[in-house]
Amino acid sequence: MSDLLEKIIFSRVKPGFRRVSSGVGLDEADDGSSIPLPGGGHLVVSVDSYTVNPPFFPGGNIGVLAAAGSINDVLVMGARPIAVLDSIVVEEGFSLRDLQVIVDSMISVLESEGVALIGGDFKVMPRGQVDKIVITTTAIGVAEKPIIDRPRPSDKILISDYIGEHGAVILMMQLGLSNIEEISKGLLKSDVKPLTKLMIPLLEKYRDCITAARDPTRGGLAGVLYEWAVKTGTLIVIDESQIPIKEPVKRYAESLGVDPLYLASEGVAVLALKSECAEEVLDYVRKQGFENARIIGEVRETELFKGYIAAETPIGGLRVVEPPRGELVPRIC
Repeated sequence: MSDLLEKIIFSRVKPGFRRVSSGVGLDEADDGSSIPLPGGGHLVVSVDSYTVNPPFFPGGNIGVLAAAGSINDVLVMGARPIAVLDSIVVEEGFSLRDLQVIVDSMISVLESEGVALIGGDFKVMPRGQVDKIVITTTAIGVAEKPIIDRPRPSDKILISDYIGEHGAVILMMQLGLSNIEEISKGLLKSDVKPLTKLMIPLLEKYRDCITAARDPTRGGLAGVLYEWAVKTGTLIVIDESQIPIKEPVKRYAESLGVDPLYLASEGVAVLALKSECAEEVLDYVRKQGFENARIIGEVRETELFKGYIAAETPIGGLRVVEPPRGELVPRIC
C-alpha cells in the first residue's frame, strides 16, 4: 500500500500543493491533515472509508467502526473532534432493517462523544457492483498544536490496551469460526471504541510529553512502529513480554500462523513519550481506567539498523519484526 500510494499519488503532487501553509499535509502521510486557522490553532481533518466484511461482528458493526475510527484519527492528531460528514454507498437489495441499525449505531457513537453529524451523501449501486455497504467519513477537529509523529531516541513506547482483538475477531468471522467458545460467550470481541476518554485528558495534561500518537488499525502495532522507525531513521526495540495480548487472540492467531503484532486494533492508542515523563503518563493512563496500559519499548539511535523494529523475546533473544506485507486480513476496516 505504501508503495502504491507513493507511485500513484504522492510522487505526482507538486511540493507547493502538498499542504496548506504551515499545516500538516501529504509529506507526513499521517492519520489526518491540518489547516492553520487565522486566529491561531489548527483545523484537523481526517477522511477514511470503511469496508469491513462482515458488516456486523461481535462487539460492533460498520457504523460503530466508522464513527469511532474517524474520531480516533482526529484524536491521535492532537485534536478535539467536533464534527463528522458521512457518505454511505449500499448495493441494491441491502436490508433496510440492517441499514437502520448501522446508521443508528453510528449516530449513537457520535452523540455519546459530543460530535455533530453535519452533512453527507447517500448512494445506491446496482446489485453486485459494490459488496453490501461502504461508509466514508470525514472527521473535523480543532487543535492548538497538532501532533506530528517525530519519535526521538530515548522516547518510550506506550500501548493503552490489549492489541489485535478487532483483527482476530474479523479473521475468525471470515474463516467461518464465529461459533468458537470465546466468541459465543463474549470473551473475544472487537475492541472498537472511541479514544476520547483517553486522549482528551492526555492532551490537556501531557501534550508536551507526546512526540507521536497513532491508533494501530490496518497493519497493527508492527505497522505503526515500522512507519515511525523509517520516518525518523531510528531503531525501535520492544519487549514482547510487556505487550498486552489476550490469551484467545494469541492462541488463535498463532494456530493460524498469524503474528498478533500485525492484527488491527480499533480502540487502542500507541504513544511515543519523552522518557522523563513516560512513567508519570503511564500511571495517569491507568488511573483513567486503562489498567492494561504498558510501556513496551523504546526508540534508539543507531547507525546499522535505521528503520528497523527489534523484539526482545521471552527467552532473551532478539528478532527483527518485518514490515507488514500485503493484506493480512482483507477488509477489516
